[in-house]
Amino acid sequence: MFSIGDFARHGRVSVRMLRHYDAIGLLRPAHVDPRTGYRFYAAGQLARLNRVIALKDLGFNLQQVGAILDERVDVPELRGMLRLRRAELAASMAAEAARLAQVEARLRSIESEGRMPAQDVVVKPLPVIRVAELGAVAEGYEPEHIGPVIQPLYEELCRRLEAAGVGFGPGLAYYEAVPDGGGEAVVVHAGMVVGPEVTTTAAFTVVDLPAVEEAAAIVHHGSMDAVTTTGQMLAHWLDANEREAVGYTRELYLECPDDRDKWVTELQQPLRRPEAGG
Repeated sequence: MFSIGDFARHGRVSVRMLRHYDAIGLLRPAHVDPRTGYRFYAAGQLARLNRVIALKDLGFNLQQVGAILDERVDVPELRGMLRLRRAELAASMAAEAARLAQVEARLRSIESEGRMPAQDVVVKPLPVIRVAELGAVAEGYEPEHIGPVIQPLYEELCRRLEAAGVGFGPGLAYYEAVPDGGGEAVVVHAGMVVGPEVTTTAAFTVVDLPAVEEAAAIVHHGSMDAVTTTGQMLAHWLDANEREAVGYTRELYLECPDDRDKWVTELQQPLRRPEAGG
């Protein structure tokens, strides 16, 4: 038998935690001295303690942990709980990976300050282009707000186009400010280039994006979570060349393999024509 202090050390938990588990009936001592009230534990109870900690680390609350350990949860229900938790953990990991990519992009921007290569930017006209699209509102234009909105839109749009038997080309996303005082929120338009015969249906909207006389274009290599550096290269070019941007940058997805780090995207910033003699 072990004192509560020794058992806590062997289990690598705190004495306070063991007292709490005792109080809620999750892990009772093997023996309590009736005279002193001291708690004593058996080595065999480490197995239950390990399961408590493992289930708690998976995100289950202590009430759920107790129900699982006492077999008050049947196998199908437990399987469902574990699958849900797995999905939550996967989503959390994806969010953290995206956040890390954004931090790395900011660091690259800082490291590149003062040496933005102007030759990466090309000025060209943009033709009229027809896209089938779905839209939604993101609370901001930052990658951490855009990504969780635009990715499901593209997944759903591709599913609907395939179900309708519509062929499509590359993706093209564009953005607009939310009208009527939407603050920093933006309307996200996730589009796929389609042929002239495709028209609006109940499943998707078809829009002809107008021609742009001049746009500054730069190619971004890698995940869109790390687009900040490339976008700032474009901003430096605009400032150095005294050109004025009109609206938000379009994103033409040229190559989109499963590995997002290998994506190739052209950022297209419409420009305002310089005033004559200005």
